[in-house]
Amino acid sequence: MSINSNLRVNDLFQQSATLPFSRVHIGNDTKSQLQVIVAIHSTVLGPALGGCRLLNYSSTSAALTDVLHLARGMSYKAAFNHLSYGGGKAVILAPAKIVDRHALMVAYGDFIESLNGQFITAIDSGTGTEDMDIIAQRTSHVVCTSNKLAGTGNPSPHTARGVLRGIQAAVKYALKQDQLEGLHVLIQGVGHVGYHLARYLHERGAKLSVSDINQQALHQCQDEFAATVIAPEEVYATECDIFSPCARGQIINADSMRQLKTKIVAGAANNQLSEGHFGDLLRKKGILYAPDYVINSGGLLQIACIDNGEDLAQAIDNLYDKLLTLFERSDKQDQATNIIADQMAEQYLNQHQCDEPIVRRRKQL
Repeated sequence: MSINSNLRVNDLFQQSATLPFSRVHIGNDTKSQLQVIVAIHSTVLGPALGGCRLLNYSSTSAALTDVLHLARGMSYKAAFNHLSYGGGKAVILAPAKIVDRHALMVAYGDFIESLNGQFITAIDSGTGTEDMDIIAQRTSHVVCTSNKLAGTGNPSPHTARGVLRGIQAAVKYALKQDQLEGLHVLIQGVGHVGYHLARYLHERGAKLSVSDINQQALHQCQDEFAATVIAPEEVYATECDIFSPCARGQIINADSMRQLKTKIVAGAANNQLSEGHFGDLLRKKGILYAPDYVINSGGLLQIACIDNGEDLAQAIDNLYDKLLTLFERSDKQDQATNIIADQMAEQYLNQHQCDEPIVRRRKQL
């Protein structure tokens, strides 16, 4: 493995001014087509845990920006939930055509093993349990492997369950009601998490609208949940009770803010706010925002609960009360919900800052 020369050192340290990190590891293996960036934000609470994205990026700089944002989010997600994990993330820059996916994952597994337990990899956009099974042949620092390897499997249903509980908390706080029946929810992105969320909401009587570039996924939601399809360019201007971003990040920006016609933003997508101050703008616009790394933490809770022998269903249900507390603090302190969430996470991290950083070799899950 060698350093990818497309990543200029100046770019890296410029990024660190706004997105602090502990370590960044860069791997390049021409034979397997592997170009990977692993960002470790913190190991104060434990080994850094985060998914591996396999995506087409416009540039190495864009991939770096993504991985640094995501790594920070994982640190805060673990800290907010008081879990014994640090935060990290991996992105593999997908080639135009993958010649041998098995070889690519083997090389990635070797790269993760070379980090000596600092980082535990998992599923994310573009990767699945089959990939984790291959990686597990080369390293024990992997989760979300399949059932045949006694693994935790795909975390999507648990992530979706956490988003559901977050939506229910937001509805209780903003709309003063306990039921979702008859409420209009617009889901942007009905992939693995979005599909399961649509199913949970349909079971509870919500009226669904969905948007995605995957036509098959849209047809499935139409057939199974009587969902209305919304064109991607019409999503933000569509009036709804709850807007649930479950696809790409950076979608709350100046353009979408001008169009949003919703009472609640609550979804699974990471890094929904293109900049932190948009949380305050949502608040001033009367839109309740459920911070993304809080509401989408069901997948991480799944791993943590299995590792610690705790009850997963109860841990995910607890997100409801945690979010109500967060919303109450936001109003009491007259600050945006994302700021309050960050404060709660940072407080827990700071309490453990003087502790010996934990890096432990763990069993394969």
